[in-house]
Amino acid sequence: MSIPDPNTSGRLAGKTVLITGGARGQGEAEARLLAAAGASVMVTDVLEEELATVVDGLGEGARGMRHDVSSEDDWAAVIEATLAAFGRLDVLVNNAAIYRVRPIEKEGLEEFTRVLSVNLAGTFLGIRSSIEPMRRSGGGSIINVSSVAGMEGIRGHAAYGSSKWAVRGLTKTAALELGPLGIRVNSVHPGAIDTAMIAPYIRPGEDRGAGYPLQRVGVPIDVAHLVLFLAGDESSYVTGAEITVDGGLHAGMFQPRRGPDGP
Repeated sequence: MSIPDPNTSGRLAGKTVLITGGARGQGEAEARLLAAAGASVMVTDVLEEELATVVDGLGEGARGMRHDVSSEDDWAAVIEATLAAFGRLDVLVNNAAIYRVRPIEKEGLEEFTRVLSVNLAGTFLGIRSSIEPMRRSGGGSIINVSSVAGMEGIRGHAAYGSSKWAVRGLTKTAALELGPLGIRVNSVHPGAIDTAMIAPYIRPGEDRGAGYPLQRVGVPIDVAHLVLFLAGDESSYVTGAEITVDGGLHAGMFQPRRGPDGP
């Protein structure tokens, strides 16, 4: 995956970044871009083979680790390994998530709870686990990847939408509580992004960009560049914000019609 912006070099020099769900898609693009910007990067995921491939391509300043974000023990181990490898933690990107589309009538409690466990509880655990190491580093930036499904109701998204709305609210609370420590907390809300996570829900031949002001579906690097901005010092006065990366989807009241088949 190429990095199109040559002006990223050195922007995150001296910073250590932890990115969850970094084995593919948006997380992979974020890991590659932030590493290119000079950060030391810990990349985690449950997809171990894909993760190893990504980490191998990031150079000596990168590490990888298997990580179930819904597990307190896994979070403790990842934070410990990050500090052991790099000595500090400056940026957390809570990117890991699972996507599920089901009408409420057909949704099961176990599946609903699993989505909340990964997408919401995983984000909560990441925030909580990062407070002390970021305090010791003199502050930091926490970037929670939510979704446009956390900005509006979407049919078929009871579990996923609930989790992403909750991440949005959690971000606000964390920004208020952690601001005095110099820790900024913001949420990113991607729209339709061309990744493997949503590929099974796309109809053959469907023009996913139809009705979007920018007339195209996003790609992972579109999200990664926003994450880079929030990770760096250029956004030092930005906290508690919710920023969409959606091709203009939420610029007006008339939006593409979406249903249970995906965003």
